[in-house]
Amino acid sequence: MTGRTEAGPGVPADVTRRDLATYAVGSIGTGIYSTVPGLLLLYFMTDTLGVAAGVAGLVVTLPKAWDAFFNPLVGAASDREAVRTGRRTRLLIAGTIALPPAFAVMFLSPGTGAGAVLWVICAFVLATSAFALFQVPYVALPAEMSDRPEVRTRIMVWRIVFLTLGILVAGGLAPAVVTLGGDGRRGYGIMGLTVGAVLAVALLVPALGSRRIPARPGPEPLGLVAAFRTALGNRAFFALLAAFVLQAAAVAIMLAAAPYVATYQLGSRGLTSVLFVCLVAPSAVAVPLWGRAAIRWGRLRCLTAATGVFALAAVLLWPAAGRGAAHITASLTLCGVLGVCYAALQVLPLSLLPDTVHADAARTGRLQSGAFTGLWTAGETAGLAAGPGLFSLALALAGFVSSTHDHPVAQTATARAGVLLGFSVVPAVLMLASLPALRAYGRRRRLRTLPDTDPNPQLETENA
Repeated sequence: MTGRTEAGPGVPADVTRRDLATYAVGSIGTGIYSTVPGLLLLYFMTDTLGVAAGVAGLVVTLPKAWDAFFNPLVGAASDREAVRTGRRTRLLIAGTIALPPAFAVMFLSPGTGAGAVLWVICAFVLATSAFALFQVPYVALPAEMSDRPEVRTRIMVWRIVFLTLGILVAGGLAPAVVTLGGDGRRGYGIMGLTVGAVLAVALLVPALGSRRIPARPGPEPLGLVAAFRTALGNRAFFALLAAFVLQAAAVAIMLAAAPYVATYQLGSRGLTSVLFVCLVAPSAVAVPLWGRAAIRWGRLRCLTAATGVFALAAVLLWPAAGRGAAHITASLTLCGVLGVCYAALQVLPLSLLPDTVHADAARTGRLQSGAFTGLWTAGETAGLAAGPGLFSLALALAGFVSSTHDHPVAQTATARAGVLLGFSVVPAVLMLASLPALRAYGRRRRLRTLPDTDPNPQLETENA
């Protein structure tokens, strides 16, 4: 993917538009995989397979918690591959081959109850492991595509635009395919197969394209323990990671709650796609706008502002969605505001991440992209797992009663309040909890002299 010709106005010669597109298209796949289980898997288990909310919460949480252990192993393996072969392609291709069928199997459970629990948890562990094989080296690539911060930021802008497209397709298409497939197990099975096919295409493009990206991990590979010990000195990285994990958990709990809010507060499960589109679609437009704002006011300041506004809008969803379908316009408008902020929560932390990796290389003499992205993706998946887990706990405490598609049950007012709590107040609290970590990152950034704005603003003002 490393180009040798001028890419056009605003794109440096070392990374062409073709390179950017080849890399970024993979984010359609990562966006789809990161979204669909968080949006539909918990609801699939409680309202189609008849699994109790508390048990279903463990099923969607524990396999992703496995990533907290597995992803750093993949990061170390990716760095070893990079030293031996000069590329990170093999793990990317392995993940590309394994993930689509594992994803489809998650939604093909032939039974209900305890049998469904065993089926889904085994399939989910396989899927999360396969996703790690792709995602960890994929996230490591931008740090090796260019040494220039302004180019890496442009790569992130392209990536987040495609990521937003993937999230939008997942949230808008997956529930619609379930409905068109007849709902129930049949509808979810068709959706799993359809989305699996899309994943295969989206992941294959950057996996093959990565053969053109030379890896530069360091003079020799470090073992996992040595790599982690070296990484511990990068306090700016861990402060940024802590904020990102809390924000990922806040977004994940809202995604998990969306089908329940649509069904039990707004009166129609079909509104799940509408809620999701209103939440995500504005971010596709907002990503380049946040890039320009970051040039003017700084990435960290913009990220902090977006976090605060997200928390405020989430709190306001409590009275808006609590009034039901009669005030659906207010709920959808607030979701649009959240979508604008969500764009910043995606692009700005990922723009700051390579800066911490390169600052660490200046400190240690080693560019440990795989090690840091292994830790980063482990934290991200832990946050994404914590969201549905926290929401399922809220459902269980509120007395939510699980059911099957053929035998739905009415929920109590307390259960509906638990649904609304998870969709509004809890995400707001998590967002506010991330602000001290962002402040700590700001202090560490100043100590390490990490850049907050790009040295060449002209590049950021161009269209992605």
